[in-house]
Amino acid sequence: MKRQGNLMRWQVGDVRITKVVELTSTSIGSFILPQATPAAIAPIPWLGPFVDPRGKLVMSFHSLIVESRGRTIVVDTCIGNDKVRGYPRWNRMQSSFLADFAAAGFDMERVDTVLCTHMHVDHVGWNTRLLDGRWQPTFSAARYLYAKAEWEHWRQQAADDTGPVIEDSVQPIFNAGLADLVPSDFAVNDEVRLEPTPGHTPGHVSVCIASRGEEAVITGDMIHHPCQIARPHWSTSADVDQAWARATRQSFLARYADRPVLVIGTHFAGPTAGRLVRDGDSYRLNV
Repeated sequence: MKRQGNLMRWQVGDVRITKVVELTSTSIGSFILPQATPAAIAPIPWLGPFVDPRGKLVMSFHSLIVESRGRTIVVDTCIGNDKVRGYPRWNRMQSSFLADFAAAGFDMERVDTVLCTHMHVDHVGWNTRLLDGRWQPTFSAARYLYAKAEWEHWRQQAADDTGPVIEDSVQPIFNAGLADLVPSDFAVNDEVRLEPTPGHTPGHVSVCIASRGEEAVITGDMIHHPCQIARPHWSTSADVDQAWARATRQSFLARYADRPVLVIGTHFAGPTAGRLVRDGDSYRLNV
């Protein structure tokens, strides 16, 4: 990993991955993972970089920009500005995300692909922005790739307490003719492909990267916080199917543990990435 100011970058073979943060928070962890109390976290010392001094979970909301074979791929687009949301801090939020995106060296007009691991509120927000009173694609030159199974699920859902997420952040992409529905194991190119990791949502995917013998995987919300690496049976309140999500997570951990694969957490704060290793009858993240 290379750190430039507040910017984190990883090199995986020829592929460069950059983290651009919208916000970090300790307020949502107790809602998402109510099992993860400070008392329950205390016996897991390696979690220190991912919790605050009181033992509360720190969550990061960020995009990961993958540069591969001349392409600029944005993985997940955070929460977004100006949107009506059920969470007070996110309601009509105003963040510096686009300025930070530019400061990291990226041009919105040069993004050619947007990947959404799933269609929850904090993963599709900057798909669109409010221009002239209308929700318009933020990355107007990009194709937006959605797992077909994910879209088939959410297109039938009404707005919930998080707000009209599909209406303001997904449907306008279809209306603009920029959406592509793809299989859950779709290969973007020979270095970047999707891996189905369902349960959190029916069509949830992670993103696998392989280049010059090196590998990485971007988790999405199959793992929300590193505490679920130590306690894989902790499913979140946001999972559509907790048992399915738990089985997927346990399979993922068993498959990737003790391998030289960089695991990059979509909501992991602090170091954000590391390698999975077995730790007794569970696992830990070595950063």
